[in-house]
Amino acid sequence: MMDVNIEGINKELKNKSPKQIIEWALSIAKNPVITTNFRPYEVAILHACTNVDENLKVIWCDTGYNTPNTYKHAFELIKKLNLNIQLYVPKQTVGYRDVKMGIPQVNTEDHKLFTEQVKLEPFKRAMKEHQPDVWFTNLRHGQTAFRDSIDIVSKSKDGILKVSPFYYWTDTELDAYLKAQNLPNEFKYFDPTKVLENRECGLHS
Repeated sequence: MMDVNIEGINKELKNKSPKQIIEWALSIAKNPVITTNFRPYEVAILHACTNVDENLKVIWCDTGYNTPNTYKHAFELIKKLNLNIQLYVPKQTVGYRDVKMGIPQVNTEDHKLFTEQVKLEPFKRAMKEHQPDVWFTNLRHGQTAFRDSIDIVSKSKDGILKVSPFYYWTDTELDAYLKAQNLPNEFKYFDPTKVLENRECGLHS
């Protein structure tokens, strides 16, 4: 676990640019990673982080339920940004699960198992294999109640330092960033574990 003064660091970083935040985090990291699901605006953090460290490991936990648009977007970004992708998928196929349970209703025991299978287990496996000390995420203020309670830098349940360089950025600001960098975005995204946009799946909370 990395021992840092979270409150003090957040005060120092609040007015820094994403690039400066990323450079700070990488300066203290021994084994950094970035996680992505290629949802809308993920391209911003992928671009910003790999611009500073082109070899940064990019963990993609693919649920298997992404839209064709999301897969096309992912493959485009992997090629365009030359991403160092580390792919993790569930141990069960979508076809197996479709027959076994489908996509269960939220707040049921089946949905808890579903979430564990398609998202949490692959993520835990990835983190166990890579053992990161710094974890870049694209969490932003205003997304969920939980995310409003953290800051640019926070700690995961396992003590990993989580860094969200675009935490205080709005969609409008990100749109301008993507336009300036000539980066594509994609909005036809589906997360089967969340259903509602303001619901946490358990990965970050």
